[in-house]
Order: sequence, then C-alpha cells, then structure tokens
Amino acid sequence: MAVRKPIVAIVGRQNVGKSTLLNRLAGRRIAIVEDLPGTTRDRVVADITWQDNVFTLVDTGGLVTDPDTSVGQRVREQVELAVAEADVIIFLVDVRDGVTPSDLEVADLVRRAGKPVLLAANKADNDRLETHAVEFYELGLGEPLAVSAHHARGTAELLDRLGAILPPLEVEAEPDIMKVAIVGRPNVGKSMLLNALLGSERTIVDDTPGTTRDAIDTLLDFEGENVLLIDTAGIRRRGRLGAGIERYSVMRALRAIDRADVALLVMDAEELPVAQDMHIAGYVLQAVKGIILVVNKWDLIADKNKAEWDRYLKSQFKFMAYAPVLYTSAQFGQGVGEVLPQARQVYRERLKRLTTSEVNSVVQEAVAAHILPRKGRKQLNVLHVTQAEVNPPTFVFFVNDASIVHFSYRRYLENKLRQAFGFTGTPLRLVFRTRGES
Repeated sequence: MAVRKPIVAIVGRQNVGKSTLLNRLAGRRIAIVEDLPGTTRDRVVADITWQDNVFTLVDTGGLVTDPDTSVGQRVREQVELAVAEADVIIFLVDVRDGVTPSDLEVADLVRRAGKPVLLAANKADNDRLETHAVEFYELGLGEPLAVSAHHARGTAELLDRLGAILPPLEVEAEPDIMKVAIVGRPNVGKSMLLNALLGSERTIVDDTPGTTRDAIDTLLDFEGENVLLIDTAGIRRRGRLGAGIERYSVMRALRAIDRADVALLVMDAEELPVAQDMHIAGYVLQAVKGIILVVNKWDLIADKNKAEWDRYLKSQFKFMAYAPVLYTSAQFGQGVGEVLPQARQVYRERLKRLTTSEVNSVVQEAVAAHILPRKGRKQLNVLHVTQAEVNPPTFVFFVNDASIVHFSYRRYLENKLRQAFGFTGTPLRLVFRTRGES
C-alpha cells in the first residue's frame, strides 16, 4: 500500500518570501524534517507535520531555471505547473508592496484553476503593516491572512487554515513488486532510457496510461520477475499546458518517488550535476527510497575515466555516498543492460532482514570502538538494537537517553552497519528511543 501525501505549492511573484515561508514552516519548532546535506541552502521541498495533518510543501520559486524568459512569463509558467500538480495553493503576496499587476495576473491564473487557495500577505512584521493586508481582498480570493514568515507571525494560523482544506491522505494499492521511477531534468534522456529498457528482449506485460497520477506506468517482465516502471517523462499535460511548457515539475517527481522503491536519477553527462539534480536526490533521501545515479549521454564524453568520474560524483553527492553510479548512452544502448540488474540489487538490499543477534553484535563492537557521546555528566548507553522493518531498512536503537545522540554519531553507526551488511543504494532509517518509551 502506498500513501500519497497532499502536495501544497507556494506560488507568487519573485521576492515575496516564498523560500522564507517554506523554511519557517519546515523549522524545528513545527516540522519533523531533517536538514539534508546538499539541499539546505536552496531547499525547495519539505514534508510537514502539523497536528493530525501530513503534507509535502513545495516552493515553486525553485522551478524557474531559464534566465532568458521575462519575469512575467516565468511567473506564469511556474504558477501553471503548480496549479496543475498541487492539491492546495498558498498564494503569497507582499503586504509592503500592496497589490501589483503581477499579483493580479497570478490571482487570475489561480482563481481559474479551481484549486483550494489560501491567500497569505507576507512581511506583516508589525501591527501597522498587518492592517494593510485588507488591500488584497481586491484579488478575489477570499480573506487575506497577514503573516510574517521572518518573524513567525501568523504562521500557526496559516497551518490551521491549511489543515482545514487539505484533502485526506490517499492510500493506494500498489503491486507487491519492484517499482522503479525514472526522474530527472528535461532533455537528459529519460524517455530514451525508458524505450531502451523496453527493448525487444523484454516483454511488455501491460501499458496503463496514468490518470490521477499523471505518469505512464509500464509493467514488464525482467528475467522472470515483474517490474513496474514509473515514467515521469511521458506525461500528457492537461489543457493549456499542452502548449509545450518544457519545465521540470518537482511535484511530479515527488509523486513518482513516493510510489517507487528505487529512483533512477538520470543526469546529462555534459552538464552535471546541477542544482535541480541535487534537489531531486535530496528528496529521494528524505523519502528514504533507493537511488541509482544514471549518467546518460556518456557517448558524448571524450575522457571516459570512470574512476575519476566516480570520485567527483561521490564528492558532489556525499550525502548519499552509498548510491551506485551507472554510465549510459540510452540513444546507442550503451550501459543500459546494467540498469535493471542494478535496480534489482538495490531493491533486494532494501528487503534485507537481519537477525537481532547479528545487528547487536556489529553495533556493540562499534560502540566499544568509539568514544560515546555525552551530555553533561550523562554518557550515552546503547542497550539493545533490532531491525524493525524492511523497505526501507529500519533499525531501532534503545538507549538511556535519545537526546544525547548527535548527528555525527548516528552517521558513524550507519557506516558500521553498511560496512558489515552492505545496503548498497538505499538509505537506512535509524530510530533512537529512550528506555521506557513506547
């Protein structure tokens, strides 16, 4: 069973504080989101928990990548993508600037989309500025809520209002087979890779055009095993989007990754990695999914020293050093034969289950070999460890005080588990519980 979290998109013109609002709502006081290395400086996605609600928040400012288009066109494109993909829209405006022509244009697009909308007037840093929020009634999107993302004014009320209009979590029945998502920026060769994977040696079992999911699912037989390929490249856009907006939708990737066991992050060998590649990789890690880095268009590279390329990619993706790297030319079929076998290996690593005695033996040896973290006079004591789940592999550590566990020590224990048991291509979930906690 796959749980589909609602997606909430923050839209608005430039410099109204979209990123600040996302970072505020994903801050330690409210959210349970970890800071992911490689993504914290320019984060565009966060999973948020507020009271009984869980949803994915997206800053659409990160979707704009083409500097040659006009501001108005860029705003229009990102809003069109957001309203097509998101379940709920937060329309952010700047209370200091008042209603601008760009705000009116965005409001028109949002209003005609028919999606639930929350209008938030940002930068209302004091009571005087708060009173100016009433000007935004002019946009015809209901009562504007005055907020200050910088000072956390009104953000709790914003989350309360959001919770009242969020759709419920959807639980979808998924086949109990390996599910592989093909994700990446435009023009990196996702469609060509899919076609190469569906070559004549493999039998296509079924083609199911995506309806609510907006992706093409293909069930194929790979060496006697069924595999579900989730393709984000072959999307049939609705309505006006058919005019050909070639923008990569982060939201579309989120949905594909959430449904998958393993993500193939396809990148262009001639320009890699770029910020968008890092964003997608960061979300794969946040979603605790398996990943393979696929460097496509390898035929265009003159210096094919894979050892040097491996070192470079490990340095760029050091927050997931466990990710295997494959070099392919989907156009000419080079390296494509390695993709599904590697995906199957990662999938099997995610299903690996260890005995409690195996895990405790490795962990106790690791504990004995390293200085234990302390808080004041209290020293960490690891009492017992067990593997609680697979897909993703989840380990529960029962300790005397979970608050003592530092990020660096958590990473140390994870590395020891990997050295002993592998887990190629998949993140591990380590949970620390204070003795006596349920």
